[in-house]
Amino acid sequence: MEYINLGQCGLKVSRLCLGTMNMGSKQWKPWIFDEAQSEPLIRHALENGINFIDLADFYSSGAGEEVVGRVINHIANRDELVLTTKVGYPIGAGMNNQGHSRKHIMESIDASLRRMGTDYVDIYMLHYFDVNTPIEETWAAMNDIVRAGKARYVGVSTMTAWQLAKILWCCERNGYAKPINMQLQLNCAYREEEREMIPFCRDQGLGVSVFSPLARGLLSCDFNSVRNKTDFFTQEMYADAASLNVAQSVSHVAQLRGVPPAQIAQAWVINHPGVDCMLVGADSVQQIDSAIAALNTPLSEDERYELERNYTPCDVINDYTAGKRIARESRPARGLFALDNVEKRNIA
Repeated sequence: MEYINLGQCGLKVSRLCLGTMNMGSKQWKPWIFDEAQSEPLIRHALENGINFIDLADFYSSGAGEEVVGRVINHIANRDELVLTTKVGYPIGAGMNNQGHSRKHIMESIDASLRRMGTDYVDIYMLHYFDVNTPIEETWAAMNDIVRAGKARYVGVSTMTAWQLAKILWCCERNGYAKPINMQLQLNCAYREEEREMIPFCRDQGLGVSVFSPLARGLLSCDFNSVRNKTDFFTQEMYADAASLNVAQSVSHVAQLRGVPPAQIAQAWVINHPGVDCMLVGADSVQQIDSAIAALNTPLSEDERYELERNYTPCDVINDYTAGKRIARESRPARGLFALDNVEKRNIA
């Protein structure tokens, strides 16, 4: 396993981060794993050197934090791990059960710590940018959480570059703890963060951790999986022709390499010069092994072109564009991966 400092701070994390959105309660989503199913995945990740685990209070409406917390406290030394959880999306009932108000943040950190069975989280993150709460209120609360020792660091996720700039300006002006990490969505089928956010994070010294390297399962190329058939977000974000063409290209490259498609899609992400860590949301130990193998899977120029040729600029994926995104078209194949060549190899 490779380890790096996250951004410009002293925190050392594995380049693979275990995502836990699929752990918690099946009452939340049909593809969620319960505690008994989750433990072997967490154990295998830890045994292979992954020390970075990502959670959120939103996952399974809190049950995700409970399940992962119990497993960790049972099989691991908590202080050897880097645990992060997120706040923002609705959990529970009431008008103030969501967003980034001081009230919700302060209540949420305490609730997350109780569910996880720990005194602190290593990184406490905003799940998105709350346009309805002044950033000064939000970040004063985040800073107080760090000062109180309930979080060692703070981070952010899923926002625009100007929103992150506003947070950094607020920190500079008030002497608040700055975010050390930006968690964003990046994969062969979605690359809009390459335009502004990744260069800005590099300039400002934030670490970049990437979720959904498989485009919510699409790039595993298992189109009949429960996740691909039932996850609303997959249909919302990756149902256009260009995304499906990207998946086909991933399959072609994997076929010629003789490796699983997921390994190729993950190799593209983990070898991206703007990426520090890649989240792995695994349904099996074999999927964790695939991500580990991707760490040592260099891609040729032809392979990279094939993976990237279908991509065209698209609308940003965030909370404000749901249901409004425009479908895209792809470019033709060339060279080794031209359609007729692939068909000839399939026939052979």
